Amino acid sequence: MKLLSPPHSSSTILLLLLLSFHGALASSNSSSSSPSKIGQGYRLISIEETHDGGFLGHLQVKQKNKIYGADIPTLQLFVKHETDDRLRVHITDAEKQRWEVPYNLLPRDQPPAAKQTIGRSRKNLVGVQDYTTSGELIFSYTADPFSFAVRRKSNGQTLFNTSSGESDPFGAMVFKDQYLEISTKLPEDASLYGLGENTQPHGIKLYPGDPYTLYTTDISAINLNADLYGSHPVYMDLRKVDGKPYAHGVLLLNSNGMDVFYKGNSLTYKVIGGVFDFYFFAGPSPLGVVDQYTSLVGRPAPMPYWAFGFHQCRWGYHNLSVVEDVVDNYKKAKIPLDVIWNDDDHMDFHKDFTLSPISYPREKLQAFLDKIHGIGMKYIVIIDPGINVNSTYGVYNRGIADDVFIKYEGQPFLAQVWPGAVNFPDFLNPKTVSWWGDEIRRFHDMVPVDGLWIDMNEASNFCSGLCTIPKGKKCPTGTGPGWDCCLDCKNITKTRWDDPPYKINASGLQAPIGFKTIATSAVHYNGVLEYDAHSLYGFSQSIATHKALQDLQGKRPFILSRSTYVGSGKYAAHWTGDNQGNWENLKYSISTMLNFGIFGVPMVGSDICGFYPAPTEELCNRWIEVGAFYPFSRDHANFYSPRQELYQWESVAESARNALGLRYKLLPYLYSLSYDAHMTGAPIARPLFFSFPTYTDCYGLSTQFLLGSGLMISPVLEQGKSQVKALFPPGSWYSMSDMSQAIESKGEYYTLDAPLHFINVHVYQNTILPMQRGGMISKDARLTPFSLVVTFPAGATDGAEAKGSLFMDNDELPEMKLGNGESTYIEFYATVSNGSVKLWSEVQEGKFALGKGLIIEKVSVLGLGGSGPPSDVQVDGNAVSVTVASKVQVRSVEQIDGGDEKGNNKSMMVEVSGLEIPVGKNFAMTWHMGL
Repeated sequence: MKLLSPPHSSSTILLLLLLSFHGALASSNSSSSSPSKIGQGYRLISIEETHDGGFLGHLQVKQKNKIYGADIPTLQLFVKHETDDRLRVHITDAEKQRWEVPYNLLPRDQPPAAKQTIGRSRKNLVGVQDYTTSGELIFSYTADPFSFAVRRKSNGQTLFNTSSGESDPFGAMVFKDQYLEISTKLPEDASLYGLGENTQPHGIKLYPGDPYTLYTTDISAINLNADLYGSHPVYMDLRKVDGKPYAHGVLLLNSNGMDVFYKGNSLTYKVIGGVFDFYFFAGPSPLGVVDQYTSLVGRPAPMPYWAFGFHQCRWGYHNLSVVEDVVDNYKKAKIPLDVIWNDDDHMDFHKDFTLSPISYPREKLQAFLDKIHGIGMKYIVIIDPGINVNSTYGVYNRGIADDVFIKYEGQPFLAQVWPGAVNFPDFLNPKTVSWWGDEIRRFHDMVPVDGLWIDMNEASNFCSGLCTIPKGKKCPTGTGPGWDCCLDCKNITKTRWDDPPYKINASGLQAPIGFKTIATSAVHYNGVLEYDAHSLYGFSQSIATHKALQDLQGKRPFILSRSTYVGSGKYAAHWTGDNQGNWENLKYSISTMLNFGIFGVPMVGSDICGFYPAPTEELCNRWIEVGAFYPFSRDHANFYSPRQELYQWESVAESARNALGLRYKLLPYLYSLSYDAHMTGAPIARPLFFSFPTYTDCYGLSTQFLLGSGLMISPVLEQGKSQVKALFPPGSWYSMSDMSQAIESKGEYYTLDAPLHFINVHVYQNTILPMQRGGMISKDARLTPFSLVVTFPAGATDGAEAKGSLFMDNDELPEMKLGNGESTYIEFYATVSNGSVKLWSEVQEGKFALGKGLIIEKVSVLGLGGSGPPSDVQVDGNAVSVTVASKVQVRSVEQIDGGDEKGNNKSMMVEVSGLEIPVGKNFAMTWHMGL
């Protein structure tokens, strides 16, 4: 939501200057302060098979040392092929239980308990030994010094290899109480993605030498290569072997703070606690990796249909009349709007679950909500986790009575955020989950919100250390921005949890890990340390909030969370935090969005036009042209920035009408993609390499993206440009703005015209795209007739195919699935054979769709070969009275330097309109092309 210090303050300017140089400093500080090789690792001393098909071993330290603390002398190794394409390698203390991500938060199989009796050895503990099953991944190990590797069975390719030789820049495995280190070798040509959340200036590919620190932190997303709001210790590796692309994924399931050093030919984890719990996903396609990953950590949450509409928010809607004015002005400007949001302006002195009786009186707010709910619009408000310490505040009193807060030395830990002194709920405590649900129910009875925005949940604290409420002065003062610490505080350094021996690169500056957050020696439920559970805070709050909303009315929840962890996508959407209104941040937004698709959080977007400071008019034009195609599309701005709703400039309003107009026509496609995401984890917004993994030119491409498998967005990301240089992977691409225009690419860059109000969107061959007429609100757009856009390879006369799908349901139901009587799934197919065109559908559970009375009114088929008009149009074997139009398509066949076309070829576009095909009923449509 907001910055911890004002954008114009000298302290912030100094911090930003420091952070702008932090990459080189962090790299040198971390590498110089930590020895390149620590100890001699471990040896495997025994091993046996387990009853469930895995194997269990013991490791013994070879030579003890005191660097970063004492070595754990004996480790337990557990290896299991959990599925044919997932392998788990779990290493922990053999004698004592260690912290792991709680199994009730992230359900998964538990390894054997420590202190298992080790039986006779399965094999001689010398040389290299393989452990394999029917699956694709082979685990092999070397006993002394212990190392392991993971290989593909199909081609022998090594995916992960921890062996260390004299010439390697990294050492053997290290396992201490507060320092764990392990490395893998990598081929130089491997392309890696993931390890977030961070703002990556070099694009979506991991960049050798850039720091990757994972520790949830509230620093602005304008800070590059720094640990931001989420922690996702997972990466995807894409490489070519003998000309074929292979992708795999690696997850280190560990919630402790960590640095990950990527050198191009190696990757090293340095973790300050927990265990090594590795999961390897075989792929071999990028979509396969995400499918396997989300099958473990949780499929992305089903989203209500309206969530794919446009959202408007601002910190600084001082009273209800301002909000009413915003809604009215969107309507007057004819810009689509589905959801209006409040930051904390609606609250009574920033307190959660309250309303300001002056600025947002309940009766007037209820009347406003009745009005917007009546036309299908929705309303969402913010909740911060900090609960104001205030004896007159019922939420706080009930929390104290139920003992729900995180403790420090037996008392609720005291921090400061917007309302002043606060305590933080402990969402690891079952009582807290119940209390939180009750508070949401109470608030919903007062204000029938349609979703919740949970912010500041890293957790963010305006102070550091052990604090008390000052006597004799007001805190906060009520003047100024309110983010300066006004509690009386002292640093906490007396425990090894507050001052660990290894310093991760926290905040990009090796800041203390308790800086501006909960003290890491504070205690959660059952004695869990904040040191271990810190990065789970937003995740655990998302789970509790999801349960509360679903229990409330039995409807499908919508939650937007700033802090995320592995598995957060099962419960919440995400926005990328406090970005800056400049061209660089517009560009960075694409990489961050694409990374979250890999993380299993496909409902993601950035603040359109930037959170602060004021964007230029040109930038806001270009940003809405990109943001209209974020899966989560929202304009949001800072309290101190000028107003930037899309109607504030007429030029931006025009761009918004164009870009959002297309988005609202594409809503059935976007919603169907969200169904795919929920079923298989497939990202909604994807890097081009997901669809074109053989085409290495797109491996690092971070300036274009796909929606689904074949709708490509090629935006302008630079000031003053009216053209864009866009990469077109091999095949035929058709312009969504003028379907008579096509590009037949051999895999080249094309220079495209892109005047101010125009966004280049192209659809790939072999696609069937379901669309509707659009509208100002998704509820209305959803009721309009359908059209289908069918694309063949340009000039197709024989053997070409296309396919697509459409999912429809009652989007208020908690589950997004077939079999409940309130959903329909349709697969569309099309072929060309000897000049005959056939388009047909295969419907599953058509009753729901038929009940809506919707029809397909138009079919546009692109890329057909032939020169004569189509004839003998039939639907289900019967001639139909329709309007048939054919048009010659101009195809750019070859591109020469300078962007000029060299040679054109022609194909046909056929448009059949006046149809009345019921959606939800199988149909077959045919015609003949004049050859």
